[in-house]
Amino acid sequence: MSMFGDRAVELLKELQRCENRDLPPYNDDEVRQILEEVRALYDQNCVEAAEAGQKEEGQLLLAGIYARHAAIERNKRCLLAYIYNRMQRLRLVRWNQGSIIPAELREALNDGEIDWFGKYSRSLATYMQSVGDTGVDLTQHLKPPKNLFIEVRCVQDYGEMETEDGHSVQLAKNSQHYLRRTDCEQLIHQGVLEQIS
Repeated sequence: MSMFGDRAVELLKELQRCENRDLPPYNDDEVRQILEEVRALYDQNCVEAAEAGQKEEGQLLLAGIYARHAAIERNKRCLLAYIYNRMQRLRLVRWNQGSIIPAELREALNDGEIDWFGKYSRSLATYMQSVGDTGVDLTQHLKPPKNLFIEVRCVQDYGEMETEDGHSVQLAKNSQHYLRRTDCEQLIHQGVLEQIS
């Protein structure tokens, strides 16, 4: 005999077993059965709550009502944890792999999760474009740099560049420089400089 809330706990255990791997397929059948259990418990509580006011043994009925209500709350918390953890893993996919859901992961998602991922990606892209004059790609450097200065080599002749502190640096092909990361990041992305160390 299964107890109230056992299905919900099993759903979370299934998700936890895949913690270090990709998401398991969305367990639509299990979620539906948990929701049906919640509806059945709620309906039974409504019936017994109406009877509790009319019968002398109303206190005995209240104990069952409280137990079923606790099971309803437990099921709700487990379902919310299941959905939240799946969303957190999808959020990490967006930050680590970009705005396109990998094909093998797409098969594990339901329509709501795919829709959420698209909205989250658009929202993140809109925010990144609104930062500063040209926008900032926040997904580029997820860990803070260890050094403020980096050694770079000029791949092509660029000419003179002014650093944030007001100094001028002549960027000639094959010349090497030790510059602030913030001064040369844009030029690295443009292919003018390459990082050596």
